[in-house]
Amino acid sequence: MILDPVDLRLLEHLQKNGQATAQELGEVLHLSASQAGRRRQKLEETGVIHHYAARLDPAKLGLSVQAFVQVQLDRHGAEHGASFARLLKTRPEITSAWTMTGEADYLLRVYCPDLASLNRLIHEVLLANPVVSRVHSQIVMDQPKADAPLPLG
Repeated sequence: MILDPVDLRLLEHLQKNGQATAQELGEVLHLSASQAGRRRQKLEETGVIHHYAARLDPAKLGLSVQAFVQVQLDRHGAEHGASFARLLKTRPEITSAWTMTGEADYLLRVYCPDLASLNRLIHEVLLANPVVSRVHSQIVMDQPKADAPLPLG
């Protein structure tokens, strides 16, 4: 799908405010509400926009420890990777995961209520998995730049 400058402005606005109405989008884009709504619908139908979500404040929900955890597997192969991916889906404290190049096979973003919970996740879940050989964690001290919208321009 080819995106024109109006589509890009619409996407920029929706990344900042996913609840924007067609009327609000029309005002920002200098279009009628129906034109703006049709453009948004087209972007949704083609999968450019794949979902909307609320951003929550982890600290206000009692999740005071954020960490990035690197996981190195002992064995590789489709079966082992699939087994580890299934484990990731069962753990709500692992909010995102990436497969990586380099020494670590996976990078996990984790939110826990306290250090004891993080310790249990690392030792009783990750290191207890037979395909995991090494885990390296880094606790987030501060986030000077919040998760930002994708660069579109």
